Amino acid sequence: MRFSCTLSSPHNLLRFSTLSLPHTSPSPLMASGSNSLIWFRKGIRIHDNPALEHASKGSDYLYPVFVIDPHYMEPDPNASSPGSTLAGVNRIRFLLESLADLDSSLQRLGSRLLVLNGEPSEVLLRCLKEWNIKKLCFEYDTEPYYQGLDIKVKNYASAAGIEVFSPVSHTLFNPADIIQKNDGRPPLSYQSFLKLAGQPSWASSPLSTLISSLPPIGNVGNCEISNVPTLPELGYEDIGQDELTPFRGGESEALKRLRDAMSNKEWVAKFEKPKGDPSAFLKPATTVLSPYLKFGCLSSRYFYQCIQDVQKNVKSHTLPPVSLLGQLLWRDFFYTVAFGTPNFDQMKDNRICKQIPWNVDDELLEAWSDARTGFPWIDAIMVQYNRIYSPISFGKKYDPNGNCIRHFLPILKDMPKEYIYEPWTAPLSIQTKAKCIIGKDYPKPVISHDIASKECKRKLAEAYELNKKLNGVVGEEDLKILKRKLEKARSSESKPKRLIQQQLIQ
Repeated sequence: MRFSCTLSSPHNLLRFSTLSLPHTSPSPLMASGSNSLIWFRKGIRIHDNPALEHASKGSDYLYPVFVIDPHYMEPDPNASSPGSTLAGVNRIRFLLESLADLDSSLQRLGSRLLVLNGEPSEVLLRCLKEWNIKKLCFEYDTEPYYQGLDIKVKNYASAAGIEVFSPVSHTLFNPADIIQKNDGRPPLSYQSFLKLAGQPSWASSPLSTLISSLPPIGNVGNCEISNVPTLPELGYEDIGQDELTPFRGGESEALKRLRDAMSNKEWVAKFEKPKGDPSAFLKPATTVLSPYLKFGCLSSRYFYQCIQDVQKNVKSHTLPPVSLLGQLLWRDFFYTVAFGTPNFDQMKDNRICKQIPWNVDDELLEAWSDARTGFPWIDAIMVQYNRIYSPISFGKKYDPNGNCIRHFLPILKDMPKEYIYEPWTAPLSIQTKAKCIIGKDYPKPVISHDIASKECKRKLAEAYELNKKLNGVVGEEDLKILKRKLEKARSSESKPKRLIQQQLIQ
């Protein structure tokens, strides 16, 4: 049975049972094919989880497993901000909260989350042997790191006669299918992606969102099982509250946010990106469901059907690419391009990445990172971030009074609104009255925006031309030649520009 998002609560949606916490006391490992393992990576949810549903069918014992991977979770003492080599502390905290929520949900269904530590493929192989697993299920993952892990695990499972079920449920479409339709190449424009994708094959059928109970956990043998760790237990000792995001992780929170968003049918129907207000910080102008989709706390397929339900019951609604449904399709488009493009996560050897010889300036990078650029809109966003286009005009358009700046940069709270985006232009008498002297209490701009933007545009134009000429295969020597060309042009103009820049920011 399919439920309407606007009426369902997380507990109604999942129909949790009230079974007591399962025990893992020694019991005979089943010699038959009734031992199953569900390996959680993304897909940290109960609703619309084909891997979990398949793992539980016909199984006497089910082992729900998550592996704490030091590759992702271990603190990096050399990082410029708290986090691991691959993730910031906010992302790690969000993941831990999502796991804790999943554990609570599993307990209400007569199971629990088994947390193990180590290199995931090694841990999984040990569990498969120790627990005599005959059926292994996990959600398909397009990322190269997990693709590598999956090959190791699948090879072992195949040799050991273990059934493997790895469905595509993190995205609306199977990226491999889209690429196959496009003669083995990923579509490189949104419109071409839409033409190839069409309607999802599952969209007209109800998704499975109800689970009343799960098989119990069998004997865990000698495997060291732990609870979901906290940040301090992972080694993140000195994280202040000001470092943490206000958005809590987990399926329960995801479904609550989804329900709240879908209840406003007019807002859903008229949603149009990028017309939302990016300066809205007390109540964001979007659903804030992106991180929940990223970790699979919310099924993108269920989200898709919920939007469809709303659109069917309104007179008119916006369309892709600007609609809310269009935003989900953008997500799938980028997953498809990433999956089909070698080295998508880096500039080097990435055919669709424009090789641009940007300047390397550690002082400017540090000023940007520490919210000390002297451009209030940029500095405020570095304390609550949003994509922006101009450090002055973009903010004025959406937030003419500068409320976002005043909230996050209280040193500028008394600056008159006509100067709030360009406080260096305020007369000294105004700065004194506002108790904010530019260059003393708040920094001067680190650059002249007009000059810097023209220089960046020139670099982009030259780099795009080079990429086009070489069909995207730009080598190190090509970049060095381009950089020398740009530096030569820059040095011939640098003296008069420096004089102009100094005059503009004084």
